[in-house]
Amino acid sequence: MTDPVDPVALWHRQSDTAVLLDGFHALKHAVRFRAEVLVAVTADRAAALALADELAPDVRDVLAALLTEVEHGTYASLVPRPHPTAVAALAVRPSRADNLQRLARAPRTAPVVVLDNPRNLGNAGAVIRLAAGFGATGVVTTGTLDPWHPTVVRGGAGLHFATAVERLTAGELPPGPVFALDPEGEDIRGTELPDDALLAFGSERSGLSPELRARADHLIALPMRPQVSSYNLATSVAMTLYHWSATGGAPA
Repeated sequence: MTDPVDPVALWHRQSDTAVLLDGFHALKHAVRFRAEVLVAVTADRAAALALADELAPDVRDVLAALLTEVEHGTYASLVPRPHPTAVAALAVRPSRADNLQRLARAPRTAPVVVLDNPRNLGNAGAVIRLAAGFGATGVVTTGTLDPWHPTVVRGGAGLHFATAVERLTAGELPPGPVFALDPEGEDIRGTELPDDALLAFGSERSGLSPELRARADHLIALPMRPQVSSYNLATSVAMTLYHWSATGGAPA
């Protein structure tokens, strides 16, 4: 008989390289999209499984097998900020090579969202959640923000595992026509966005970088009332993906 694995010891061994799944919903989504979960803990196993019964019966048995109850203080010591559901897990990050292959596959059946030099971790997570919901091929970031930062994964509710998420330079973007959002562009309502499009969004503060603007095949603009300065990044992405889905594309 082998000794049972100590989940806390396993956590400490894996935490430097694994993806932190912060909260019940992040773990739920990761399991649904076949993430390799290394260890999962909760300060209240009964409450976590009650949530699974209510919100995720499709993965309830998997979660029951994964979750180990620990003291609340132990759980809190493992995460940067305790989640209201008192659930956390570590998962293996998807292969970069596999993600790049998915992003470059032709023909694509859904666009790739490109965030050009994003600054806000929460906004990036919200965009990944949107992209997963619309069935986008992936989300690419340029610049210094790590799209797999724990705060981004928390904002994305674990849906990084439902789409291809990578950081690339403007010169490394996958093939496809680049439709860049810009106030000087043509009204998006007169544009049909192809399934293989790269939908590029500038940073929250400074807009498109010169490198990304130079790559753009088309500049498009969202309708906006005069004297309103801008939309939130996630809102802009949602409007653009909705336009794509309403004019031909659709979630799988």
